[in-house]
Amino acid sequence: MKAATARPAEETVDLPARIRRQFSDSAQLKLKAIDVLVEPIARATEIMVRCLLANGKILACGNGGSAADSQHFAGELLNRFERERPGLAAIALTTDTSTLTAIANDYDYEQVFSKQVSALGQAGDVLLAISTSGSSKNVMRAIAAAKERDMRVVALTGRGGGETGKLLGAEDVNICVPHSQTARIQEVHLLSLHCLCDGIDSMLLGAE
Repeated sequence: MKAATARPAEETVDLPARIRRQFSDSAQLKLKAIDVLVEPIARATEIMVRCLLANGKILACGNGGSAADSQHFAGELLNRFERERPGLAAIALTTDTSTLTAIANDYDYEQVFSKQVSALGQAGDVLLAISTSGSSKNVMRAIAAAKERDMRVVALTGRGGGETGKLLGAEDVNICVPHSQTARIQEVHLLSLHCLCDGIDSMLLGAE
């Protein structure tokens, strides 16, 4: 019996239409999220600025794409965003492979961020905890460690906030994207991070 042959993908997929839909869906969510996220992003900016002015630092963590966002944010603060200024104290807890693998090997992966927070975090510091689901166990462990160190927490989540929302206190902020799709949540997370960077620069340097 002759095997059926699949039609080449380029004959069955309307790529331009799919690309247009991706752009449209992303843009629509960003517009929808404005009224939901403006206030928490503004609060988070104020928390981070108070921390930095008091010689504190921001520790950032997340998995996968959220790890990349942690590094992106730390890089924007340590180097510069869109204006010239001195570097600001920020550390991505996702970059030291020796530390990450040692903790994961000797203990477990759920502690790869929390042990770093316990060692590096000080009262008055801020933890930027990023999880699209809001339920990443190692991120939640990091939040618990931050609370033990008397740190404030700014969470970037989606899908209703997951379990992370239950760990946050009134002094913390949950920037929760009103969507369930990972790609869309991450796109709004990146925009939110850029809003934080712009807000921090504006509060420290004045409006342009």
